[in-house]
Amino acid sequence: MGQSGDRFAEAATAARRTMVREIVAGGGLTDPAWRAAFEEVPRHLFVPYYFTPRAGAWERLWREDPDPVRRARWLGGAYTDEPLATRLRDGELLSSSSQPSLMALMLDALEVTEGNRVLEIGAGTGYNAALLAHRLGDAAVTTMDLEPEVTESARAHLAAAGYRPAVVTGDGARGCPERAPFDRVIATCTLASVPYAWPAQCCDGARIVAPLSTGIVVLRVRHDAAGRTAEGRFLRTSAYFVPLRGAAVPEEPRTGALSGSAVENDLFRFMLSLTAGSLDPEEALALWYGEHRPERSRFGVTVGAGRQWAWLDDPEGPYVWPLGPSGD
Repeated sequence: MGQSGDRFAEAATAARRTMVREIVAGGGLTDPAWRAAFEEVPRHLFVPYYFTPRAGAWERLWREDPDPVRRARWLGGAYTDEPLATRLRDGELLSSSSQPSLMALMLDALEVTEGNRVLEIGAGTGYNAALLAHRLGDAAVTTMDLEPEVTESARAHLAAAGYRPAVVTGDGARGCPERAPFDRVIATCTLASVPYAWPAQCCDGARIVAPLSTGIVVLRVRHDAAGRTAEGRFLRTSAYFVPLRGAAVPEEPRTGALSGSAVENDLFRFMLSLTAGSLDPEEALALWYGEHRPERSRFGVTVGAGRQWAWLDDPEGPYVWPLGPSGD
């Protein structure tokens, strides 16, 4: 490696360490093993190019740009704590590299232990799979995506970084039965409801972490006399991901004739999307005020035999709403 290569490697390492320090300062990466993964897995290898909004359009930044200033912008952007648009079609965002601090939060919520087998839905750039493989080993990780071009590039990025988990092209809503059973499932795409194939392919006690509506739900899978169920609550944080391709698309919140500050409130819009088809906007607003503007963590989801529902405070309580079709 020449001097320019040495300087690039040093700049990338410094940028990566700065990103990790920022995530830690924000309260993330409390697990030393995940902190080590973020410090050692080179994110820039997974985003050789990305798009950034500029003047009402998308600007492409890439590793091989002949302009050194733009190359420096590309590298700096690769280590900002921001999501990066990586794939567009007719101006529409198809795939992105998630915000690192949000990835860290979801990985922490996954509560992996040595020997866990993990299924990731939404291969994206391959970066999240690399973090998982760094922690658990290549053989323990399966990542999948519906688009062959996505899995092909993810596989190439992973190999360039020295990781070789299983990369599968297929419908994530149907899981990956040939690699089951799994101890953990993590999705990096938004769901309208939980595909029944996921808990069906999980071990007893498995954990599922997935974006649903505009939040992140954490489900624990149980096997008992009643069958296989998955149940759990949302994390407090908001989350916005590209929808899972091949499954039902989450509905946009409908505000009807509502007006006022509540319509733009993030927590109210979360509840509105979670109860779509069950409550009209006026009913949802009355409940939201009546329950003192509930945080996301007061809501949860239960997935049972052929049905699933969202709930406020108690899965058997008075406030429950059926979730839409899973797309399986």
